[in-house]
Amino acid sequence: MIRNVDLFIFYDHVQYTKRDWRSRNYIKAPEGKRLLSIPCGCNTNRKIYEVELPSNDWQKKHWDSIRQCYKKAPFFFKFKPFFDEIYLGRRWKYLSELNQYVIKKIAADILKTTTVFEDSRTYNLQLSKAEGVKEILQKCDCEIYLCGPAAKDYLSDDFIGTMSSKLVWMDYSGYPAYRQLYAPFEHNVSIIDMIFNLGYETINYMKKINLEQMI
Repeated sequence: MIRNVDLFIFYDHVQYTKRDWRSRNYIKAPEGKRLLSIPCGCNTNRKIYEVELPSNDWQKKHWDSIRQCYKKAPFFFKFKPFFDEIYLGRRWKYLSELNQYVIKKIAADILKTTTVFEDSRTYNLQLSKAEGVKEILQKCDCEIYLCGPAAKDYLSDDFIGTMSSKLVWMDYSGYPAYRQLYAPFEHNVSIIDMIFNLGYETINYMKKINLEQMI
């Protein structure tokens, strides 16, 4: 999605939800998919940007698991310093801070995208969910809104008809398989799997959408 847009906005002023991709993801291990989860505490009455990480013990444990699974990958040592800095070089206090930093750094330094990143809090939004989406699209003068399929839970067809921006749903199907260390092939893992196995070639496996033709 990031590769296909000019502006990517982190929608972090809304309600935090547990057991979501903001705090966990899969890596490819010899036994199959392995889930790495960041402990975020039990309080669900928080905005995403308010989620404070109670401990940093997970950082070394996650990096140890990643090294164990990918140390034989073709590009592991090429990108090891990159991830050393993320997991061992600093202590993360907030989940949003961590996610925004990692996403922006991978996008710029490895995938070489030119996408601009912003935080929804800078727009001083008064609304959330569907109405908040409309508010932010109006404030950033958006022509095309590329949206993930999870938003179908709260963006109804009737509501979409009231938007001034054209909505395009991101389709994550049809991606080609690539070489992984362990069979069988698994699509639903973190992008670090592709980075360690393909290096800078990762960008060639990402879907490119011509949004200008949709205006």
